[in-house]
Amino acid sequence: MADTREHKQVETSVHTGKDRRAFVRAMLSDLRALEQMLAEGRFERGVRRVGSELEMFLTDGAYQPAPAALKMLEALKDPHFTTELGLFQLEVNGDPQHLEGDSFSRMEKQLQGLVDKTRVAAEQIGYHAALMGILPTIRKAHLGLDNMVPSPRYLALSKAVHALRGSDFEISIKGQDELVFAHDSVMVEACNSSFQVHLQVDADAFARQYNLAQVLAGPLLSVAANSPLLFGKRLWAETRIALFQQSVDTRSETLHRRDASPRVGFGTRYVKESITEIFREDIARHRTLVNVDYDEDPEAVLDRGEVPQLKALRLHNGTVYRWNRACYGIIDGKPHLRIENRVMPAGPTVADQVANAAFWCGLMVEFAQTHEDITRHLDFDHAQGNFFAAAREGLGASFHWLDGEDISAPRLVLDRLLPVAEAGLRRHGILEQDIQRYLGILEKRVRTGRTGARWLLQSLHSMKGQATAGDKQQALVAATLARQATHEPVSEWAPARLDEAPSSARHPYMHVEQVMTTDLVTVHEEDSVELVLNLMNWDKIRYVLVEDRAHKLLGIVSQRAVLRFVKERGEGRDTTVGELMKREVLSVTPRTTSLDAIALMRRHKVGCLPVVDNGELVGVLTEENFLRIAGELLELHLHQQTPGT
Repeated sequence: MADTREHKQVETSVHTGKDRRAFVRAMLSDLRALEQMLAEGRFERGVRRVGSELEMFLTDGAYQPAPAALKMLEALKDPHFTTELGLFQLEVNGDPQHLEGDSFSRMEKQLQGLVDKTRVAAEQIGYHAALMGILPTIRKAHLGLDNMVPSPRYLALSKAVHALRGSDFEISIKGQDELVFAHDSVMVEACNSSFQVHLQVDADAFARQYNLAQVLAGPLLSVAANSPLLFGKRLWAETRIALFQQSVDTRSETLHRRDASPRVGFGTRYVKESITEIFREDIARHRTLVNVDYDEDPEAVLDRGEVPQLKALRLHNGTVYRWNRACYGIIDGKPHLRIENRVMPAGPTVADQVANAAFWCGLMVEFAQTHEDITRHLDFDHAQGNFFAAAREGLGASFHWLDGEDISAPRLVLDRLLPVAEAGLRRHGILEQDIQRYLGILEKRVRTGRTGARWLLQSLHSMKGQATAGDKQQALVAATLARQATHEPVSEWAPARLDEAPSSARHPYMHVEQVMTTDLVTVHEEDSVELVLNLMNWDKIRYVLVEDRAHKLLGIVSQRAVLRFVKERGEGRDTTVGELMKREVLSVTPRTTSLDAIALMRRHKVGCLPVVDNGELVGVLTEENFLRIAGELLELHLHQQTPGT
């Protein structure tokens, strides 16, 4: 709404000791003022507004993340735009709309206009703007602090979260593939882009409405999923959910054992009476991370008949990331409460996003009228389970629904929820043509089974065996941009093709991690040379890397060395790898440029370069990779020499 960014516009700093105690006192004072406002009925009533925040990625001409946010803000000169955590992201804030008449078509028109404005400005300076939950081309190398927006708040937050955890953040997500890695800052969060919808609710109905949002989170996520890929791995249908929770997880192993709540989460229980229960729980369970200049006495402000800002409480609320967040705001001098739905990813199109928003708002309105207390019909644990099932499986999820019904996501949406959403939108006077348009978009998406997540995975599968992972990732982004430009919903999209990333854009294998082989055949130094000989014959490989049990690179055995040994001494059943391997081995890191790696291979006349990250063997670059890169570079050179290109 009008104040969705206020917690990001204040100067902040890490604080400890005396400052922390003062900040907690300020929060408690704000909480008492909030309780007084609720008791005295000071909140705006009978008004339904809906607002939105849309995040997007910026890429360069090769569809890699581009740290261009500050350049873009300068070019756009529009207060609707602001930064996000990463320099390769922008956020668009839509104007709040009263939930009535053509509110959703107005939302779409404004957001589409702002997105188109972004694309035009980006193209003029050599960039693209993409609506995707996770950009397929993003890599760990993009997540350094040099790509963080230079904001005191972000830097303070990163330091505070890392200090509270006491170690690097550990990411572990398993889907069709498995991804495990560690990172030293909250920049992993910048892999995510979301479409956040705010719905204003009456204070005395907040508990019922918030619980509804929790119940609806699973079904909504199943149809909105758009983030199945990260670092080339096929993970959850909506990988954002697992990634965000782990990327700012301040809990140590001990706190995990104590069932402490994560800073990003679904919550622990339904709300019984009021919004204050959420704020109390957040204060009790999560230490404050950053500071704010709180220059008001909120209770004195109330005594003067004015509206307090509640800065400390709102700032702390902005560092606890519930998927449905409780928000306090002020519009035209009147305080209000709203629910911020943070479940939905960015994309695939503005129309798809607005369809998701209309679906959710219609359900929120109608269920509030037909179910006095939704918690009597579905346990909290089942609502939470549905949410994570949807995050993992998308439209393939099965839900435990109201009154004990077990039902698939498509049947639940088509047979149960779409009619409810339609009734809710009609109840609020939404234009019939808008109801049919947006719910029709969502219905076709479900009937075709083509969510953004499924489109990405099906497109990736259709390119199987045709090129490197880097080529495919670039093609996915290029195809997404081309289809978004048509404004057609994802249910109408044809699969991505490899040739949609032009040859002039497919060249930049800028780093080894984009082309290295990660499916490694390795041995230990106590293994036999006979084993190495067989591995080389079975897998038709010329080099076998030697590592220890901690995956530290120890050496390399070449086919030439093995054959020479066998010729001179036989098969060597009792000879160990350690006696034969070469211990002085050239290696590179995943972030070594591909051209530097090629130059290293040529200069030292080696056919294999191990790739080592933080002391661990993570991949290998071979002559086969070398030839592929050389071919791409030759194609690029010929393309650049052709007149008219």
